[in-house]
Amino acid sequence: MICKKLNNLDEQDFAVLRGPFESGRQSPKSLGGTLLLGIVFQVLMLYMVYDISEGDSLFRFKETILLVYSTFSVILILLSIIYSIPAVYMKGQKMQYATVILVSQNIAGVSFYIVSLFLIGSEKLFVVNQESLFTIILVTSSAGILIFIITCIRFYFLLKKGEYRSGSKRALLRGKIELKSLVPIAILASTGLTLFMQYTFKNIVSFDGNTIFLIILGPILFYIMLFVLPEQLVILYCKTRFDSFNFDKDGNLKPLSNEMNHSHEH
Repeated sequence: MICKKLNNLDEQDFAVLRGPFESGRQSPKSLGGTLLLGIVFQVLMLYMVYDISEGDSLFRFKETILLVYSTFSVILILLSIIYSIPAVYMKGQKMQYATVILVSQNIAGVSFYIVSLFLIGSEKLFVVNQESLFTIILVTSSAGILIFIITCIRFYFLLKKGEYRSGSKRALLRGKIELKSLVPIAILASTGLTLFMQYTFKNIVSFDGNTIFLIILGPILFYIMLFVLPEQLVILYCKTRFDSFNFDKDGNLKPLSNEMNHSHEH
């Protein structure tokens, strides 16, 4: 539904989102390097997840989650290798960016969230049962889904209002608007985290600072990554719809259509 509504907007409504491409921070070459670095972090996260999963846990679907997670991670590692090759990523810039989205979400969001849940389900660390574990998963995941939906709607209305058009007063004016629009999202995130932390400290058996840090870090990163996901997806949409969000064979960002028309006139 949101995607169909985006079709009603024109290229200029997304112009500000070209910033990372204009600066070179998200050029195909830079993203290729990011994917190579991501391989290292992905392997480390795989090791961490499996290492933590070896302990006693009441997590009912642990083996299934491990299988799906490891399979997905291995596929992302293979895609990262493929789309870090210049000859490949210059012809497949859209797929390269999609791979970057999946890799970043998997490493920073999904991986730490799984680690957090496995630790929560540890019988050595917490007094847990299947019902309470299911409740905490339901609360944190539901808060995450709502954060994603609200962020998508908020982002669409900002685009529709012209906040991402070239020359918009983003620095001051939009900053104040965004601060107000972030209130519902902050309430959702803080509610989910509060319930999560209450459960954690109420049922803890032995206190370990590092373990508590990982448990709390999991949902925080999960929410942060869901918050940035809509913008990542809109940029991917722009790369698919507009040539100006892609690079030519020489590595130069293609101009906006109005800039191209203006150059032709001269």
